[in-house]
Amino acid sequence: MLCIAHRGARGDAPENTLQAIELALAQGAEAVEIDVRAHEGELIVFHDETVDRTTNAQGELTEFSFSLLRQLDAGNGQSIPLLAEVIELINRRVPLNIELKDDDSAQLSLQVIERFISRGWQYSDFIISSFFHPLLKTLKQQQPKLVIGALSAGVLVDYALFAKQLGAVSINLCSDSINQAIIDDAHARGLKVYIYTVNDVREFSQFHKMGADGLFTDFPLKFKQWLSTQAS
Repeated sequence: MLCIAHRGARGDAPENTLQAIELALAQGAEAVEIDVRAHEGELIVFHDETVDRTTNAQGELTEFSFSLLRQLDAGNGQSIPLLAEVIELINRRVPLNIELKDDDSAQLSLQVIERFISRGWQYSDFIISSFFHPLLKTLKQQQPKLVIGALSAGVLVDYALFAKQLGAVSINLCSDSINQAIIDDAHARGLKVYIYTVNDVREFSQFHKMGADGLFTDFPLKFKQWLSTQAS
C-alpha cells in the first residue's frame, strides 16, 4: 500500500509546514498531501478557514493580509508556506497531492503547476483532489493531462462511478465509510482506492486485507514500520 503523508507528517510536526513535509519524506512517505487556499491572489498551504487551531493567532483567514499571514507562527517557528515553496522542497522526490479547499484555488493551482511543468516537472508529479467535484471537472476539461483524485466522505449510490466520470485516477474515501463493495467497484472501474485518515495499526491491517491501494496517514514512519513487517 502507498504511504501518503497527510498534511505532511502532521503527527510529529506542525501540519502543512515545510518541516512536516521534509519529515514525511525522511520517514519514507511515498506521496505527500497538502491543502491549499487562495488568499489575495496567492496560494497558501493551509487547511482551516481560521488561524486559531494551527497558528499563534486567532481569527478568520480573511481578516489577515497575506503579509501578516506569512508572519504567523504555524508551529515550531514555521511560517505558512506557499504551494510553490512546497513543490520546490519536494523537487519531484514523490508525487504531491494538492487538495483544493476553496473555489479560487483551482485556477491558481493550475497556473502554478503549469509553471513547474514548463521547468521540467511532469503532470504525474501532481495529484489534484477536492470534495468540490465541479472544480475537478472544470480543471480536467481545461488540462486533460492533470491527474485527478476524487474525494468523498461517504459511499454514494453508484459507488465509484462519479470518480470515473470525472476522469479521476483514484477515489479518496473516508475511513469511517469504507466497505468492500466500494473498493471492489472502484477496482473494477480501473481506479485506485486511497483511504483517509488512518493512524491505527488495526486499521492498517484491515484496509490492507480489503485491498486498499494506499492510506493517508499522520504517521508515515509508524505506517512504514508496520508495512515492513507484512513483507517479512
